Amino acid sequence: MASKSHNDPMKHKSGKTRLGPLSVAQLEDMLSKSSRPKDKSKIENRLKELKSRKGYVAPVVAPVEATNDAA
Repeated sequence: MASKSHNDPMKHKSGKTRLGPLSVAQLEDMLSKSSRPKDKSKIENRLKELKSRKGYVAPVVAPVEATNDAA
């Protein structure tokens, strides 16, 4: 008897990635890699939705100082 294979829960029936469970960092990475305008707009809309939610705090990036150790 053949075993039933289960679909990937992170993809739709068509094979496209579900944007709902992804984090802001993952969506920004996906946005930089996407080339289709339709996909970019979907990702941008999801990012806007996540950033507009109450309690969202943008990650703080520490400034990096340039040093001239080669001299």
